[in-house]
Amino acid sequence: MSKPLQGLRVIELGQLLAGPFAGCMLGYFGAEVIKIEPPGGDPIRNWREVKDGTSLWWRSLGRNKKCISLDLKTAEGRDIVRQLMKTADIVVENFRPGVLEAWNLDPVSLQEDNPNLIYARISGYGQTGPYAEKPGFASACEAISGFRFVNGYPGEAPVRPNLSIGDTVSGLHAVIGILMALRAKDQAVEQGISGGQVVDVALYESMFNLLEAVIPEYDGAGVVRQPSGTTVTGIVPTNTYKCADGKFLVIGGNGDSIFVRLMQAVGRADIAGDEKYSTNANRVTHEQEIDKVLASWCSNLPLAEAMRILEASRVPCGPVYSAVEMMADEHFNYRGLFEQVEINGEPLKLPAMMPKLAGTPGGTEWPGPEIASHTDEILEGLGMDSATITHLKSLGVVADSV
Repeated sequence: MSKPLQGLRVIELGQLLAGPFAGCMLGYFGAEVIKIEPPGGDPIRNWREVKDGTSLWWRSLGRNKKCISLDLKTAEGRDIVRQLMKTADIVVENFRPGVLEAWNLDPVSLQEDNPNLIYARISGYGQTGPYAEKPGFASACEAISGFRFVNGYPGEAPVRPNLSIGDTVSGLHAVIGILMALRAKDQAVEQGISGGQVVDVALYESMFNLLEAVIPEYDGAGVVRQPSGTTVTGIVPTNTYKCADGKFLVIGGNGDSIFVRLMQAVGRADIAGDEKYSTNANRVTHEQEIDKVLASWCSNLPLAEAMRILEASRVPCGPVYSAVEMMADEHFNYRGLFEQVEINGEPLKLPAMMPKLAGTPGGTEWPGPEIASHTDEILEGLGMDSATITHLKSLGVVADSV
């Protein structure tokens, strides 16, 4: 079966996470992704756990990509990128705003040669506005977006998840924008007009997009959503409880009928039948009391037994998993969440990418390759002969494959 994005060419011009995550997803679902790296490669090749000289993260993030390393400080290197952009359907970049304009690699500079180009730009604060040129790392953008404010415990420093969630969520927004732009391009071409456009993704706006009712609650009721620890403001009960074996269990019993079943399951039929707990609004008033009941019940049972009792009563609950439990779990494996590749003859599991498509599924064709692995193939595709390629390598414009 073909993949849904097969036939599309993507030029990935960026480093680290936001742009490369978008490129990874596009490549997973069939697009040809040509990754432009600086001399020495994307820094993420050396981040976190490194094995045989390359990070394991790169093997996942760089999957299905064709890699070429160019020195964009040279006119020759920029000219190669310009030629590649002329052949592309999509460009994904996450440079600081203004950098690509200075190199004449921006959408306006390319519009005449490639009027149908979809140009996705990912930055901290967007391409316009007073903050556009500020450095935009995910940590700072998660903070200003309002996302960090509601995380953690009242009176303590806001907590960040131990993930670069701002980058990943921005990459997802870029993919969504690209897919919408592709649809708009098809409609434009049908009308005989050019369909290229810029997809402007800001990290802080991508995180702002996750804030649910935070803004209307403040504007309409003057309520500022506060951090709430392991609970969710205004929804009761939904919390995390420690079991007798030291493992943690999340219980979501906030539906009215679910709450009745939950209380019956934990031996508190008196609460289940009491009118003062019958609606979510009422339960919010008695949140601490309900949490004490559930915390006490969980503390006397091992995780597996607590889950068995709750699931028998159709109460939503789940264990807090680490990578150890995920990879051992039968459901994760049945659903195909791990794809195995080989690195230097050794097996390595990578996470599958979602969503699942029944007719045209995505998949990992190869793990993140070594630096400049596809240099000759890419340059030959631009019509360069071997002598020209050798000359560019001798000048240091193009890195030789490792």
